Parts: sequence; structure tokens; C-alpha cells
Amino acid sequence: MKSLIEKLVLDALAALPPGTLGDAPPPAPEVERSRDTAHGDFACNIAMRLARSLRANPRALAQQIVQALPKNDLIEKTEIAGPGFINFFMTPAAWQAELTRVHAAGAAYGRGDRGAGRRAIVEFVSANPTGPLHVGHGRHAAFGATVANLLEADGWSVHREYYVNDAGRQMDILAASVWLRYLESCGETIRFPANGYRGEYIRPIAAAFHAAHGEAFRKPANAVFAGLPADEPDGGDKDLYIDAVIARAKELLGAAGFRIVFDAGLDEILADIRDDLEGFGVRFDRWYSEQDLGDGRDGGPIDRALQRLRAHGHVFELEGAMWFRATAFGDEKDRVVIRANGQKTYFASDIAYHLDKRERGFELLVTILGADHHGYVARVRAGLAAMGEPPESLQVPMVQFVTLFKGGEKVAMGKREAQFVTLRELRNEVGNDSARFIYVMRSNDQPLDFDLELAKKQSNDNPVYYVQYAHARIQSVLKQAAERGLPFDRESGLASLSLLADAQERAMMREITRWPEIIQQAAELRAPHMVVHYLRELATAFHAYYNALPFIVEDAALRNARLALIVAARQVLKNALALLGVSAPESM
Repeated sequence: MKSLIEKLVLDALAALPPGTLGDAPPPAPEVERSRDTAHGDFACNIAMRLARSLRANPRALAQQIVQALPKNDLIEKTEIAGPGFINFFMTPAAWQAELTRVHAAGAAYGRGDRGAGRRAIVEFVSANPTGPLHVGHGRHAAFGATVANLLEADGWSVHREYYVNDAGRQMDILAASVWLRYLESCGETIRFPANGYRGEYIRPIAAAFHAAHGEAFRKPANAVFAGLPADEPDGGDKDLYIDAVIARAKELLGAAGFRIVFDAGLDEILADIRDDLEGFGVRFDRWYSEQDLGDGRDGGPIDRALQRLRAHGHVFELEGAMWFRATAFGDEKDRVVIRANGQKTYFASDIAYHLDKRERGFELLVTILGADHHGYVARVRAGLAAMGEPPESLQVPMVQFVTLFKGGEKVAMGKREAQFVTLRELRNEVGNDSARFIYVMRSNDQPLDFDLELAKKQSNDNPVYYVQYAHARIQSVLKQAAERGLPFDRESGLASLSLLADAQERAMMREITRWPEIIQQAAELRAPHMVVHYLRELATAFHAYYNALPFIVEDAALRNARLALIVAARQVLKNALALLGVSAPESM
């Protein structure tokens, strides 16, 4: 209905006498639901927006627009309110027609075509494969999956991608940690580095490596640690120490041997991450290896990106390093892309990866990152602009931290120290539905307190239970009607919708038919929490309706009309829950 009114307003603007709106094309009309139905069902502020630039009286302009509106049987009347709002009152037939659309469209109801099949890539989670996913990664997974679903529901062709950070120092630390635990399983006495990965999850990987390779990779502990600098807390620097351990491991094992250990750790942890996300209902079209950025006959995406920067004259050399002139594109400082030792930087990888996305034909690049990546956006957009790509194609929603509470107490978290609750543990404790729903309850730019006890409650205090119960309750009503020999007759119900005149019924119709607008807004704003808020409001409207009026009444026409209304609500509840990756149970 909102799109109908937008079209009518556009038609009215086009029908105004020449010169009324000046030379510039009018802006797209903004139509919103009225908060108070006494002021109509929808309101449009187009007259006030136009009046500013035209130096016209907004109410007089609104009157001209109203007079030019095409006649439509679904509009009961229009009114001009306040400084120039145009309020639209819909006929009962309009709501009835929309309910019929819900029944006809089914699972497709609410889906739009604003994306028009254009290609979007949503990259999310992308956690370093150095350990199991924790509850913070779970929020990234739930948010990213839902953003992708929303864009798809809004007509985009969506590709979901996990960028595997399987190169660099953190992965070397993982390999060294696995090797040291392997040496322990060989009988060596090891003092584990302060900056190694100390979680218990390393031990099974090391044990499996020992089972596969025996003692082929064993080196004496004194050969491993001889001559290394001091570690913390013995007055040394933990970063210098772990780097020395890595260098010694590469020296003793050789490049090929170290790579075997490296791959063993990577493969085991990445397999665990894949399995965990699959179990969470989060799937990816591609797992993109960071190592692939340097592969290919042409040198790979990194070399292609650097060639573009050179070709456009946006690099310079200083003290043996190659720099990108990022300040020319709005970044706060210039960035090194190749160090003096010839090593390419993480920044070079970042811009190369996003160039590769553009080269693969993606128009919209949605990269979901943690809240500590604020500087990332400006520098990667600068890189895209310098390479001749539109910087605005990159959007970076940032996901704030999760604080887990259990029994009213905050749960300590720290990945390196292995003081964390894994996503798998959370899922096992509260279930996927509660986790997916609660993770996206709040806007991604706000911290989230995750209450384990609340997530497990089988009561209306638990927000996901409250919404799912509405769906199950509708199913129960239909079952009761069938058991009494009064099964729902859809054709009769849709033909009798004019009987739905109660205030609770009008409220239900208004809530149900908001769903297409919610999809559009939530997709445009990358805001899954809007779906959660809508679901709670729809569930509240249904529970109020359930408590106010009987559904299974003697009057067959009225009964079927009321059942048609709640079946439409059931469909929308199911559609919205599906976008969140949450089930719609038939009984609870």
C-alpha cells in the first residue's frame, strides 16, 4: 500500500501545471505510516520538502497535489494537516486486498525488487582460524547472515563470503603453539610462551599430529629454547619471545616442515569453524583464502592492485618502502604497501581483496567488521578510489561487543588465554533459535548483553519464545477448529474479510501489512533489529486479539474471516523468522 501511495503522489506531481515545481525534477516522495490512525493510515511530507526550494506555501502546494491525485478506489479520503502533511485514509477494501495478497504470495509475501538483481557480496565473521568461534563471533554470524537474507529479500543477488586470514603472524603463532604441544606429547618438557595460544583446543590438534607423524617432527627442548630472549613474566617482551620461537621452529623444521605443522593447525581449526557455522544455520558461498591474494599467473590480486596504483600515479618510494598516497583520497595518513624488506603489508592485502570483489562483478561490497576497525573504512575506500573503483560501493557495518551473563554474573572472555565461551557451547546451552534472535535484537552499533538464563526461559519473558508462541498459538487454533469439524475454509474466509470490523482486527491488519515496508527499511539500513522489533509488535497484536475475541464462532463466514486473518499473521511471522534464521514451531 505504501508503494501505491508513492506512485499516486508521483503521478500527481507529474500532472501539475508546467513550471509549478520549477526546473529540477521533484524528489522521491517519502510516505510513512501514521502513528495515530486518527490522522490517517499514511502521511507524505512532499509538499513541505518542495516548498523550501520553491519558496511556496506548503499547505497551498499540498492542496494542489491533492487535487491532482488520480482517483483510486483504495483511498477513502485525503486530508492536509499541520504545516502541509498529506494524510491518506485507506478504505477497508485496501486492507482486505492486502490480506488476500498475503495468502496468495505465501513465503514470498513482503519480498521486493529494489535490488533488481544487482550483485552484492556480504563478507562476515572472517575470524582468524586460530581457535574456536566464541560468542562474539556468533553475533557477527547472526548479523551478517540476516543482512544477506534481507538484501536477498529486497531483490539483490547476494553472495556470502568468509575471508580466511590464513597468512601472517597470528597463523605462525598458532603453528608454533601446535608444535610445542606436539613436543610435549613426545615427552619434551616445555615452558609454554606467554603469547602462544594456550587454549585446551590446541592439545587435540597436537595429539592428532603426533598420531599421524609419530616423532618425525620432534626436536630436543634445549635445541628449541637455547639462546632465546627472555619471555614474560621474566622481564622479557612476550612479542619478541614468540617471534623468536617461531624463527627457531622454522630453522629446526625447515620451511617445508613448518608448513606441514602450519597446515595441520589451520585445517583442524577451519574445519571446526565450518562445522560450527553450518550447525548455526550460517552458510557461505565461498571461503576465500588470504593466500589466494598472491596466487595467479599475473601475480594475483595484490600485484594487480599495486599495478593499478602505479598506473594512476598514486604511489611513491620513501626510505626503501613503497607508499600509497592515501591522504589524497581523504585518509588521515599515507599507507605503506610494500615494506623496505619487500614484504607486502596487510593494507595491500585489504585493498587487493576489495578490488578482487569488484573485478568479480559485485556492485555492493558489504564488509562486516568488529567495532575496533573504525580506521579501516577510510583507508580501503581511499584505495578503491585510487584504483578507479567507486569508494561508496564499500559499506562497513560494525558489530559491537557481546557481554555474556550467567546467573547474573559477567563471564570473563579472552581468546589467547582461552577464557571464553565458544559459540558451540552457547548453542548447546540455549539453542540456535534463541541465539540467532537475541544476537540481532539490538542495533549492531550497540553493545549486547546476552543473558543466558533469559535465553533459556520457556515463558513470555524470553523474546524469541514470545514470538514463536504466537505462531504456535495460531496453529493450535486451526487444529482445534479442525478437531471440532470446522476446518478453515480459505475461499470463504477471503470472501468474508469485510466482516472484520473490530478495532483488534483493524490493528492486526495494519501490523500484518507492514511487513513489506519492514523488509525494505531493514535491508536499506542493514538493520536486522528492525525485524525483531516488528515481530514482537506483531506477536503483541496477535496475543491481544486472541484474548479479546473468539475465533471459532458459529457464524461460518465470520469464523473463516477471522481464521484467514490469523493465517495471514502466521505466514508473516514465519516469513520474518526465516529471515532471522529462526524456526516457526507448530507447537510449544
